[in-house]
Amino acid sequence: MDNLRYIRQTMERAGSFTSVPGVGGILMGLTALAAALAAARQAEARRWLAVWVVEAVVALLIGVAATARKSARARMPLLSAPGRRFVAGFMPAMAAGAVLTMVLFRAGGLAFLPGIWLLLYGTSVVSGGAASVRVVPLMGACFMVAGVVALAGPAGWGNLLLAGGFGGLHILFGIVITVKYGG
Repeated sequence: MDNLRYIRQTMERAGSFTSVPGVGGILMGLTALAAALAAARQAEARRWLAVWVVEAVVALLIGVAATARKSARARMPLLSAPGRRFVAGFMPAMAAGAVLTMVLFRAGGLAFLPGIWLLLYGTSVVSGGAASVRVVPLMGACFMVAGVVALAGPAGWGNLLLAGGFGGLHILFGIVITVKYGG
């Protein structure tokens, strides 16, 4: 019995996290496009930020629910060894993004937030995606490129790049993951 348990645990640790949800990514992309439209209409920086913070919470809820659903369909525990590796790689850059959001908001550096968010989200996806299928780190790299463009470009591009990144990239890669990796 101990040998079987050891073999199963070894295989689980060597596996990849395949429960990244394509449909969830598409839904996150659609809500991001709606958030970009709503944020563009805000006259105050505080309200613009509030729209994107609400979107981040909504996207997180969609992502967790869709991942749990896909994981259950595959009969793979959500927090299997590959799932834990995904979360461990994903969370540090996300936590850094939350802290930097507060710091930059207080310092009046809202123009930097779109680039920081895209860059750090991409970093999270690349790091977490190391335990996933190959297309996930590629998606993260695309987010990182969008973040660099947002940081190097004019501040006026920020909301548009957030729409293209969190909206467009999630939809595009969501479709790819749905077609190639089943939902």
